[in-house]
This record gives sequence, structure tokens and C-alpha cells, in this order.
Amino acid sequence: MQQNYTIIAIAHVIFALTKPLQNIHTHENKHIKEYRYMKTNMTEKEKMEKGELYDAAIPELIEQLLSTRDKIFELNHLRPSQLEEREKLIREIIGTTPEKFIIISPFFCDYGHNIHLGKNFFANYNCVMLDEAPITIGDNVFIAPNVSFYTAGHPSDVERRNEWLEYAWPITVGNNVWICGGVTITPGVTIGDNSIIAAGSVVTNDIPSNVIAGGNPCRVIRTITEKDKLRSFSWEEKKAKKQVKPA
Repeated sequence: MQQNYTIIAIAHVIFALTKPLQNIHTHENKHIKEYRYMKTNMTEKEKMEKGELYDAAIPELIEQLLSTRDKIFELNHLRPSQLEEREKLIREIIGTTPEKFIIISPFFCDYGHNIHLGKNFFANYNCVMLDEAPITIGDNVFIAPNVSFYTAGHPSDVERRNEWLEYAWPITVGNNVWICGGVTITPGVTIGDNSIIAAGSVVTNDIPSNVIAGGNPCRVIRTITEKDKLRSFSWEEKKAKKQVKPA
């Protein structure tokens, strides 16, 4: 009899200890269900704006893409001398434009309204901005030819990728940045103020301010210092240094 009472007492203790855990588990499940419900009740555009996986092939988004691409086609077929027409069309396409900017055709983007440019922006030939998420660029930014900003990406698993699902994460570029030719900037990247991205780099992670960075993947090469203000850019001096061979 004593043994039975002991077993019953132990059972009560176990129940008392596990009940709070059961409540926590139920509480967590409730929040998970609410989160999933919230996600499934968002529109595909809302999912895109929140950085979630979304269906990029729905009619609403395709219609917006085609509308922008028609304007891009028109822009890229204007003569370079048609300055007023070009500026008017660019301001219609891009979400935020400063008083002064230069964008040399061809230029390409997806939606346009997600692009926000700071003062004195310059983009050379063949700049590509896939702006499914915001692309925010600071003041006095120089973009060399063949630079691409990709806010959109796709799942690594083939099943979801083949369903045309994608995600979009914002790209941010600080003030006084120089992005050299052939650079690719991937989703979610931030580049700090005053930095330089070397030609041909693939930027997959954030780059701090006041550095020269390069490579694939792009990494910090060195800090920009006061000595850079004293550097000579004389071609004659450069040639002379080339001719001096180490002993």
C-alpha cells in the first residue's frame, strides 16, 4: 500500500512540473500558428515588401514590371542630346531623384519606385537596379559602367525556386561612395560612407565606411587615410615607377 501511495505522489509531482511546459508549448504553437496565418493572409506584394518569400509571377507584379519596362525601353531609345525628355522620363520612373543627377543609357530597373537617389548621383553605361526591395543611395555617389544592384534572390532548394518564389532585401549605399566597373551588389548589402569598391567585385556582405574593398567575395583591402590626399596621379611618375625593377 505504501508503495502505491509513493507512485501516486511521484505522478502528481511529474504532472505539476510538466504542466507549465505544456502551457509554454501551447503558447508557442499559438504564436507560430498566428505568424503562419499572418503570412498566408498577406498579399504577394506585402510579402515582397516585408522580405518574405513571394510569388514573383502574379499578374499585379507583372503588370507593374511591364509598365516600368516600357518606360525604360523609351528612355534607352532617346538620343543623348534629348536632355529634357530624358530627365522627365527618369523622374517618372525613379522613386526619388535629386535636383542634379546624371544617368547614362542604357539603364535598367524593374519597378523604379523603390530607387532613391541622393544629391549629385552619377551612373555610367549599363547600370542595372533590380529594385524589388528599396535601393537607397546617398549623396555624391559615382557608379562606373556595368554595375548591378540585385535586391532579389531565390531559394537554394529547387522545389520552391521552380515555383517562381523569390525574396527581396534592401541595398543601401552611403555618401561619397565610388563603385568601380563591373561590380555586383547582392541582396541586403550596406556600403558605408566614403568607401571605394574595386572593379569586378562581388559584394555579398556589408562594407564599412572609409575603406577600399575588392574581390569575390568583396573584402576590405585597406583603410582610406590622410595619405590618400597626397597621392600623385601623374602618369609620368607611374611609368617611371614601372621601369624601376627591384634588385
